[in-house]
Amino acid sequence: MAYFARITKRLPPSIDSPAMNAVIMGRKTWDSIPPKFRPLKGRLNIVISRSFSSPPSEPASLETDSVKASSLEQAISYLQSRPQGTLGRVFVIGGGQIYASALELKEARRVLLTKVMSDFECDTYFSLKLSDEAERDCDSAWVKKTKEELDAWAGEAVPEGLQVENDIKYEFQMWERRN
Repeated sequence: MAYFARITKRLPPSIDSPAMNAVIMGRKTWDSIPPKFRPLKGRLNIVISRSFSSPPSEPASLETDSVKASSLEQAISYLQSRPQGTLGRVFVIGGGQIYASALELKEARRVLLTKVMSDFECDTYFSLKLSDEAERDCDSAWVKKTKEELDAWAGEAVPEGLQVENDIKYEFQMWERRN
């Protein structure tokens, strides 16, 4: 979680404060975050739910409130309407339907993937099949980037190769859409 927090908070070098990155998530992802950690600090939180009927509006406080949107398109429109220089990077952080919708957009250029090499019982899966085998397929729309490219984009030395934590093996990867 520390990697996730650092990456989603850190502004790209070309953007100055007081800009802030945004995280877009579905309501179930929002609900899965313990209340004491909501909203995710240091980021503009946008929660998507079909039950939200009014258009998004600036919350009273970005430190204590989130922006509510009824669709991914509405969330993106809200972000595009923000004043110049107030927005850094935009991260889509889940759930499955939000990921799938975001990946259909031309603006989705990059996937930061924590590839977990352990089996878990799950009810939600990432819709793209990103693997070394898939990358070799010349029809693949995505290409895996090098560790150096990931480090440069992330603004830090990302741990390389297989990591192990509590007997769970994982690897940090970055994939970019082919032109």
